[in-house]
Amino acid sequence: MSAPRSHGEWLAEQPFTLVLSAGFFGFYAHTGVLLALEQSGLRPRRVVGTSAGAIAGGMWAAGLPASQLAATLASLRRDDFWDPTWSRQSREARDDPGTPLGLLRGRKLDELLATSLAEVGVEHIEDCPLPFAAVTHELRRRRPVVHERGPIRPAIRASAALPVMFGPVRIAGSLHADGGISDRPGFSALADDERCLYHHLPHQSRWPRPSGNDDDERRST
Repeated sequence: MSAPRSHGEWLAEQPFTLVLSAGFFGFYAHTGVLLALEQSGLRPRRVVGTSAGAIAGGMWAAGLPASQLAATLASLRRDDFWDPTWSRQSREARDDPGTPLGLLRGRKLDELLATSLAEVGVEHIEDCPLPFAAVTHELRRRRPVVHERGPIRPAIRASAALPVMFGPVRIAGSLHADGGISDRPGFSALADDERCLYHHLPHQSRWPRPSGNDDDERRST
């Protein structure tokens, strides 16, 4: 009887997609998977991210090394993203791309993304060395939307725009919020037979899950 294959051996056999789930501020947990993939020499054919997964996965797909990404995200403090809508600075920032319907404007998060992505020279999703897709929730039609082209910062910000905390982000005339609202795993970005490595962050909110999100383990390897 042959020995069972390791997870790494299974991944090395054929191309696979890396899928990183939503998970509040758990983006730092995703960096452990990214570090393990780099150390094992395993490179996915593309990356799909929702909310926290879009932040970690998007910057990694853009070309930031996992070690640098882990250090950046692990060192974040409240002041690095805390820009409440009621502050004087926020009231005066009328050119901010966010929609002020949340506790935070999201401008500091946008600046963090801009600084990190400028290091690798990526402005659009299609410029990423690794193909990347961010999943958002379109508010008007109440459905998940997969972004595979266009400016990368708004797509990541929208995917991570947790309701109440951040206001929605306008993309191509429509308002988009946290992709975890309608597709927490990010499976809407996958083909039915797509081979994937899925990293799941546990659902910790006391709010009830939206219908349709009970299949988190459906495609996990």
